[in-house]
Amino acid sequence: MNFGKKLLYVILILYAVVTIIPFLWALSSSFKNLEEIVSGTINFIPKHFTLDNYKTIFVKQELFPRWLFNSVFIAVCVTLLNLVFNSMAGYALARIHFRGKKALFIIILGVLMIPMQVTMIPNYLILKSLGWLNTYQGMIVPSMINATFIFMMRQFFINFPKELEEAAEIDGLSKLGTFFRIVLPLAKPALAAQAIFVFMGSWNDFMRPLIVLSDPELFTLPLGLNTFKGQYISYWNYIMAASMVFTLPVLVIYMFFNRYFIKGISFTGGK
Repeated sequence: MNFGKKLLYVILILYAVVTIIPFLWALSSSFKNLEEIVSGTINFIPKHFTLDNYKTIFVKQELFPRWLFNSVFIAVCVTLLNLVFNSMAGYALARIHFRGKKALFIIILGVLMIPMQVTMIPNYLILKSLGWLNTYQGMIVPSMINATFIFMMRQFFINFPKELEEAAEIDGLSKLGTFFRIVLPLAKPALAAQAIFVFMGSWNDFMRPLIVLSDPELFTLPLGLNTFKGQYISYWNYIMAASMVFTLPVLVIYMFFNRYFIKGISFTGGK
């Protein structure tokens, strides 16, 4: 093994350690009481191990299960809608010839350059005019397509074998039938990569729920966690316990789609 590769491994190991230490500390703190956390001592093994933090957020904080449901429901709906609409748009841009196709593609690329902060106020005003503030559709509908993943799926479908589509056409399948019965099942690597990124983006989103939602019963977990922080005291023991619960679905999603993830990134890259 040459020096360059050894140095690379050392850097990656150091990065992994720096990344995992805060997570381990948060996991440990979720089993500590508040006094031990704010005492200033850094220890990864709790002196007084307790499950009271988890009992409190699930039992005494009545809205926490509702926040968990809201986050799961919104993230799953957003992910499924993105998988369908982004894939259909990407396939149309890659395979279907229609007037204005190049102009539409340029517009999509232009959307990628616009920061989300620029569109926050227009989005809020549109949702207000539709009466969609404090609603699930106000959270789901504006997020059901994403220009980044339209571009990603277009790159994938450009390299998709045309012979399979031609064979399906000879067998009598329509364009829509070919897409859903032939193309989409073979696009699992790209769909898996898209699903992970979209789910994580929706699951971790704090800004959109902060703008759209004001009813505590409709809060998502990132917004709900903020309620544990007060003006004079922050209940870090509850925040850490809730953060661990908040992390689990993302880990499950990644573990489930992991075998497709790297393949999806390579397929949708610069072939």
